[in-house]
Amino acid sequence: MRIKTLKLYTTNLELEQKFYTETLGFELIESNSLRFSLKIGWSILTFERSSTKHEYHYCFLIPSNKLTEALGWMEKRVQIVDIEDGRKTQRFESWNADSFYFYDASGNIAEFIVRPDLNNSSDIGFDSSSVLCVNEIGMPTDDVRKINDELEAQLGTKFWKGDIDRFATNGTQEGLFLLPNYKIKDVWFPTDMKLKPEPFEVIVENENLEYILKYTKDGIKEIIKC
Repeated sequence: MRIKTLKLYTTNLELEQKFYTETLGFELIESNSLRFSLKIGWSILTFERSSTKHEYHYCFLIPSNKLTEALGWMEKRVQIVDIEDGRKTQRFESWNADSFYFYDASGNIAEFIVRPDLNNSSDIGFDSSSVLCVNEIGMPTDDVRKINDELEAQLGTKFWKGDIDRFATNGTQEGLFLLPNYKIKDVWFPTDMKLKPEPFEVIVENENLEYILKYTKDGIKEIIKC
């Protein structure tokens, strides 16, 4: 599965645009008073103005050999979240992945992740153009099994790893929905940001088909084949 587009909502549209274009240097492909969009590898990330504050967790995929270089590059631009006793990176053994975290201009918790199983190493020096895609989006729910079953039935995606009751993942290493149960798991690692369902819209590609998915505080609103 690949995340082709992701639309999030923010009360800080101008600050968010400045953060991603000036601080991090991502390519701006659309901007007006209501929204802006960035090209990030094979994904497009859009922020749309909202009068209501929302808090998301999302993740970017980077080449598998670039964790240390990307961390150094990012530390010159943003504050990296301290995971424990000054440690900035986290190893996820069961996922064969490593990552680090930072906050965007709206207070969302964002992440850079490497997945060696994808064999996507690069010989080019790291900068914002090295980011391969939007790799994960959080979908907090009070019924992980129900959401996973809906995704499998309507998108054809599959449960990947995790606990089907507490915190599951659906998709592939190229693109994942994170499905934590907010009645069991309280916060997004490694922060104190409370888990709760937030609205977003995504277009995903799976097995050469594209689907629009709209998520709300009440769960999946609709899935439409493009």
